[in-house]
Amino acid sequence: MPIEAEIKARVRRPEAVREAMRGRAAAEILVYTDAYYDAPGHPLTTAGSELRIRTVTTPTADRGHDPNPPTTPSSRAYRADTTTTASSRTILTYKAPSVHEATGSKPESETEVADPEALDAILRGLGYEQVISYEKHCVNWSYTTSGRRLLATLVTIPDLDGTFLEIETLTDDLEDLPAALAVVRAEMLDLGVEEHDFTTELYTEAVARSRTG
Repeated sequence: MPIEAEIKARVRRPEAVREAMRGRAAAEILVYTDAYYDAPGHPLTTAGSELRIRTVTTPTADRGHDPNPPTTPSSRAYRADTTTTASSRTILTYKAPSVHEATGSKPESETEVADPEALDAILRGLGYEQVISYEKHCVNWSYTTSGRRLLATLVTIPDLDGTFLEIETLTDDLEDLPAALAVVRAEMLDLGVEEHDFTTELYTEAVARSRTG
């Protein structure tokens, strides 16, 4: 199972990240609608696993928005090919428990789904239930550095304050994970994000907490 080598951080100056990214790749604005499922008693959550249905949409002029608009005149963009169409698509993802405590990086498998309503019915029929859902407003940049394909994403979530930056790459080898994360970490630092702003808090936990007060 491929491992998503990822570091996430809170961003204090998103406009500076945007400016730095201009020389790396073209930006792609996407909205993710994420729904997470678990069985009664939440055994997946307890084990650190995740089961998610994600709908990826390219906003139209009157629908979506850029969460960090430029001051001057993305799932997975590079895996699910969301860069080639303005229509919505849906992806089923399973994430195994973390294999790297410091970053929360997890093995994951995902596949595109033709009928999300049918998939929801299948999961419910198997005894799963939707435990939380929320929207992520994203600006994605996909590019290569140090021989690795990276996906960098500026994220805002309506339920949460602030802006986040995620940078990830894939590796098929657990022994390669430290090297993959070293590239991701170096990219974070090069973009001006400091290590004390790195976080492993899950969006699901933060959103749930914000909704319960």
